[in-house]
Amino acid sequence: MKYYFEKTFKSDFNTVVQKTKESLTSEGFGVLTEIDIRDKLKEKLDVDFRKYIILGACNPAYAYKALQEEDKIGTMLPCNVIVQEISNNQIEVAAIDPIASMMAIQNPNLHHIATEIQNKLKTVINNISL
Repeated sequence: MKYYFEKTFKSDFNTVVQKTKESLTSEGFGVLTEIDIRDKLKEKLDVDFRKYIILGACNPAYAYKALQEEDKIGTMLPCNVIVQEISNNQIEVAAIDPIASMMAIQNPNLHHIATEIQNKLKTVINNISL
């Protein structure tokens, strides 16, 4: 089972990042963190890397439900969504598949929540309009 789902766009990187954030918002997610991997790797290791952003997305209502069912679920929050430049004007957006990540947890009460979040994250990616 793949642990993510993805879609590739022909556009510039910054536009895809912005449209991804807008799509996340429309599905009830907030972006709690934004990590620019390219900048961090340059700063820490002085290496060059492609454009790569990690968005830590959280849907508060679902996070609350999950935390009520499993108190250690916070180790898997927020849901990460990446935007990376594959090549010039080829940008990929990928999101964690919560069902795949929840397979490590032996709590059947989380399956329904993971399925709903999976559907929302798939909608986020499918609704990115350029």
